[in-house]
Amino acid sequence: MTALKEKFYDTIRPELKKTLSFTNIERTPKVTKVVVSSGVGKFKEEEKAIEKIQNDLAIITGQKPKINKSRKAVSAFKLRIGQPVGLTVTLRGEKMYDFIFRLANVALPRVRDFKGLSRNGFDGRGNYSLGISEHTIMPEIKFENVTENFGFQINVNTTAKNNAECEALLSALGFPFEKQEGSK
Repeated sequence: MTALKEKFYDTIRPELKKTLSFTNIERTPKVTKVVVSSGVGKFKEEEKAIEKIQNDLAIITGQKPKINKSRKAVSAFKLRIGQPVGLTVTLRGEKMYDFIFRLANVALPRVRDFKGLSRNGFDGRGNYSLGISEHTIMPEIKFENVTENFGFQINVNTTAKNNAECEALLSALGFPFEKQEGSK
């Protein structure tokens, strides 16, 4: 079991039960899955570039990404049916907690001029989304070996019922949110 998963079940979950004033510990929110996705629009013609992005995403997440292919042809974008348009990885269990730990404690603090994650990423139903503009912030990627720079989207799905519960959960897991107006 990963360190963050043990910490979640041993300390974070009982604390969330108290702070959110739930009577049943099973009511406390938890993370169900993390979806990491990247679009490969500008590299759609270059097969080697897509392969390199796929390898980098596999290194970052610890799991091979699924290639998403176009279902329609769009002449304005020079897109044909069956061309790769994105890569997706769904993380659950041990890999999910490991990725969350590395993201919150190693990768995000490496971002230049980082003041915290935006609170606008909540969807109102207990999920959070954030975008990373450069994949080189992840500790597994060696900057010298990078030929294609790409960004990716991270969606954290939880069992929280609203934004407040989701924010309390993610803050307890180590996500550094930006300071609110008027608080120090």
